[in-house]
Amino acid sequence: MLKSGRPRVEQVLVDAGWEPFGCPPGRAEIKMRDSKVTSPTSLVRTALWSAVGLIIFAALMRLAPHPWNFTPLAAMALFGGAALRKPLFAFGVPLAALAASDLILNSWLVGNALAPPNPWVYGSFVLIGLLGFGLGRRRGVGALAAASLGGSVLFFMLTNFGLWTSGLLYPRTMAGLGACYTAALPFFANTLAGDLFWNAVLFGGFYAVSRLADGGAQSATRA
Repeated sequence: MLKSGRPRVEQVLVDAGWEPFGCPPGRAEIKMRDSKVTSPTSLVRTALWSAVGLIIFAALMRLAPHPWNFTPLAAMALFGGAALRKPLFAFGVPLAALAASDLILNSWLVGNALAPPNPWVYGSFVLIGLLGFGLGRRRGVGALAAASLGGSVLFFMLTNFGLWTSGLLYPRTMAGLGACYTAALPFFANTLAGDLFWNAVLFGGFYAVSRLADGGAQSATRA
């Protein structure tokens, strides 16, 4: 553990320019203690693959039986933006995981793995990832809960707006838009609960991995 109190993995990410979730801005000047024990490259790689592994795990959980709308979809985007601070990884990894799980789900549900993706879902996914970028500069359960709520509302508003614009179920009138959102409200509770649950799993899991890695570094130092 560093004198700053931050887990070693988090601090090495800061020094490498990653600035992960929970790291306040302007702290990149704090350097590692005992850098000879574990190389910065090794620690960055550990944190990176831990975050990627958690996103892949969440994508696979989309394939498991679950209550309607109780999915890790928005949490994958939020966590990716917060934990993988490089844009290529922050957006590329969650989007790739989403697309891969969509291929399987489309094959199961509609018999066509290459069914066109829903642009409103993917657009919402990217915007929630941007929320994750903002979250990466803030600590605390309150900030995470607020971002989770914001992601839920964003996904609800945009995807249902997209459904309305399609004209498949509702007329393209203000009354039709109101009816679309009203019909979707009973499912929103599961969206909120699912996002909170999966954000807790992903962010909590990443924090736990950081603590374990920090404990391993301290053990190596004592040895």
